[in-house]
Amino acid sequence: RRPGNIGEVSVYVPGLRIPKSVDFFQSLGGHLSKTLVERLTALRTRGSTLADLHQALEDYLPVLLGLVTDGSQLQYKVQFIWVNQEDDAEETAMFNAWYEVLSVLHLMAMLLLSQANLLLLPRTSADGYQPKVSEESRRASIDIFLKAAGYLDCAVRHVLPQLPSELRRNLPVDLAEGVLRALCLQALGQVLT
Repeated sequence: RRPGNIGEVSVYVPGLRIPKSVDFFQSLGGHLSKTLVERLTALRTRGSTLADLHQALEDYLPVLLGLVTDGSQLQYKVQFIWVNQEDDAEETAMFNAWYEVLSVLHLMAMLLLSQANLLLLPRTSADGYQPKVSEESRRASIDIFLKAAGYLDCAVRHVLPQLPSELRRNLPVDLAEGVLRALCLQALGQVLT
């Protein structure tokens, strides 16, 4: 017998902030090799699917961290601009590579939360009755939630403290310390449910 009424499933998918193009040649051309500047540009703009975009960000992050190591003055040479995907008018631009690191970690975490939520959508089961979430999908989502929580925790503990308090006050609400902590706790909470 098939159930007559199946409840609706709602999954929270956070809004994404996406990077606008940056002219690395103008800002860094005289300070870094042409090859490195080209690599920064290519890595920052690559990726179209969730998996491709996440991989592109993972490749971009270590190169970006090179701009902020040991207090390098290069971290202030590029204006990094990010736009809220749901509201193009909400644009944030800062001449600080730590802002870019924070934005990249946030986007990586949001992509992972979206990926984990997709895994937790019920699928029609083999018996054709009640849609279910497979055990394999549950296990995979746990790993993904933990990774997202790790990115958010890193953002709060290691990246936010690098930003001057004035810049921290001017961050978009998505990058506020309280929001990042709440998202981290949400990801950890989803592991337990």
